[in-house]
Amino acid sequence: MKIYKVKSFAKINLALHVTGKLSKLHKIESIVKFIQLHDLITIKRAKINKHKISFNGRFSKNIKKDNTVDNLFKILDHKSLLNNKKFQINVKKNIPQKAGLGGGSMNAATILNFLIEKKFIKINQKKIFQITNLIGSDVILGINPVSTILSSNGAVKRFLNTSSFYTLLVRPNFGCSTKKVYSGVKKFSKPVLNNPKKNMLNLRFLLKYDNALEKIAFSKHQELKKLKLFLENLNQPLFVRMTGSGSVLVAYYQRKQDCESAKVRFKRKFRNYWCNTSKTI
Repeated sequence: MKIYKVKSFAKINLALHVTGKLSKLHKIESIVKFIQLHDLITIKRAKINKHKISFNGRFSKNIKKDNTVDNLFKILDHKSLLNNKKFQINVKKNIPQKAGLGGGSMNAATILNFLIEKKFIKINQKKIFQITNLIGSDVILGINPVSTILSSNGAVKRFLNTSSFYTLLVRPNFGCSTKKVYSGVKKFSKPVLNNPKKNMLNLRFLLKYDNALEKIAFSKHQELKKLKLFLENLNQPLFVRMTGSGSVLVAYYQRKQDCESAKVRFKRKFRNYWCNTSKTI
């Protein structure tokens, strides 16, 4: 059987606002880009009784059995979409967990997209949205990893050929609990992205926005606030912002040289913290 290798790219939230709450989940709007940092997924169809899913790599520890990839295959089997085909999946985890980079969600999206492209399953856009929503509200973003604006009404609009940035990503020695961070939301924002336009992805507009979860995460983890202040003074970034519910902070640069130099300076002071330079795609 043929072995396939696919890249599952990390996502970053350049802006994020909480606009309300549904029965269980919060309503959000967000400006999202993807970066070159990725998990590597090996996919192979196999003559086995049940799917075999495994993880390795630096950030593979403590991944639960009830993970996004496992959930995806349970849903596909329950809906009889795979016609009893079974797969061996291995995910090399290069993307940190509890980081706000959507690693697990993007893994599920990447595999679903692969199965559709290779015609292992045949489903329409409506079914894709239903399946991704059963796994997680941000999974739909990874079906087509390009610059995206997610509106508070759930609409997703994608844009090609948008501004690109070099990114310095840093993570302290802890992750943030998405549940705990969102539980701190006491006030909702008025939606401003319900009429998404390409110029919202330009620097001038991005500087007007923020990540509404930052203040909550900073109140729970003072180290994050200190890190942001430090990053803001590293080679004059365009801006610094937490992605998702944290704990990764992202400093954005226009020049690769400035970004790489900032990484060197960061590592001198925070030797034990994970950091990575990447670029938006």
